[in-house]
Amino acid sequence: MDTTPHVITALLALGMALAFIIADRSSPTSRALALFLAFVGVSIVVTTRIEVPYVRAHGGVPAWGGIFALPEVLSFVFAYEWVLRVRRTVPARNLKTRGPDMLLRLAQGLALFFLLASLAFPKIRFEQFIGAGLREVVMRGEPEFYLFTVPLVLSLVLAIFSGLLMLRRRPDRAESLRLIAFVLGAPFMASGLVLPGNMAPVATAIGLLIVLVGGVQYHVIQGRRAQFMSKFLSPQVAELVGRRGLKSATDEQTLELSVVCCDLRGFTAFTAATSSQRVIGILREYYDAVGEAATECGGTIKDQAGDGVLILVGAPIPMPDHAQRALELAKRIRANGIEITARWSDAELHLGVGVGVASGFLTVGVIGAASRLEYTAVGPAVNLASRLCAEAAHGEVLIDARTIELLGEEARRPELQPGEALQLKGFVQPVQSYTLAPA
Repeated sequence: MDTTPHVITALLALGMALAFIIADRSSPTSRALALFLAFVGVSIVVTTRIEVPYVRAHGGVPAWGGIFALPEVLSFVFAYEWVLRVRRTVPARNLKTRGPDMLLRLAQGLALFFLLASLAFPKIRFEQFIGAGLREVVMRGEPEFYLFTVPLVLSLVLAIFSGLLMLRRRPDRAESLRLIAFVLGAPFMASGLVLPGNMAPVATAIGLLIVLVGGVQYHVIQGRRAQFMSKFLSPQVAELVGRRGLKSATDEQTLELSVVCCDLRGFTAFTAATSSQRVIGILREYYDAVGEAATECGGTIKDQAGDGVLILVGAPIPMPDHAQRALELAKRIRANGIEITARWSDAELHLGVGVGVASGFLTVGVIGAASRLEYTAVGPAVNLASRLCAEAAHGEVLIDARTIELLGEEARRPELQPGEALQLKGFVQPVQSYTLAPA
């Protein structure tokens, strides 16, 4: 038997597995998908290049020959594991998901039953199942064929049914494309086990190409997201969006987090007396410096308007140390801002930078119409950080009492000193402030 078509098909499967794992190694779903494809390739190689030649050379199937079925079984197991992991990335909402999850576990169990049958009856598997040809076996009515066919077909049906149920929950678009490709391609790949040697590579290759199309679309979408989201989200959040999808990662939730607000002092007078090119130049340098500091501290830039920047620390990814991170972020913004404004100031026009930090419970999530979405945060801490920023003098960082409370022992540091009780717009009672002394 010419095994060249089988080898080419195996290389296609292994190449797809390698490409997917390199492109998205941090994603649990992509790792499971890559393992599924890898074992598809390994199973083809084992069957055509090891099992068949061994049986022919020794004139029969050895008692331990069922072990050759292991790669086939692992390909099914990891395929269903991939579907299960995708299901776990989709919010359940008010739907019951335990049943479909159990169907996938049952599908994996049926695949393991196939392995046990192969270990118990290796000769029947080799002679009556592998490459037997579905039409020929059905016409002959040999019952042994169904000992191996029924568990695999039933497991595949359960997995496809579970995947179709998941589409009702409107999963992330990128994962939906991969899932649809799997539903369409899996029957072709599975049929490669029983089709004759001259037809099996074609059927398997068709299934692999369908999965490849879905995988390429997945990575195209993820690449566009990563490029877009990295402009204003921290790497951790961008990774979350890539792994779970934009909607899932930015669902509305209420969290306690810290808000850092900064803007430039004297910027209005500076823009009135300076060319627009020079204004754009300082804004670009200022935004780059603030963005770099936010990235290093795990902050998410929510707003950039004129010379003002509002940064969330602790959303969309909750961070237990958000107050400490916010304080470090404020220090970096101040240091970078002082350096930049000193360079751009002259004898007549003086620029400065002020920073405000506040903590509290905020509701965060995506709002807007289909044509324009915005990640927003609603709560008193946003307004408080903005008001403290407006009160801060050049090179000053004003912090609210809740942030100081969250800092715990760190709040005892000499650089943190009680400030004035400020009467801020929108707040009935005076707000106790604290200052961060220069390093």
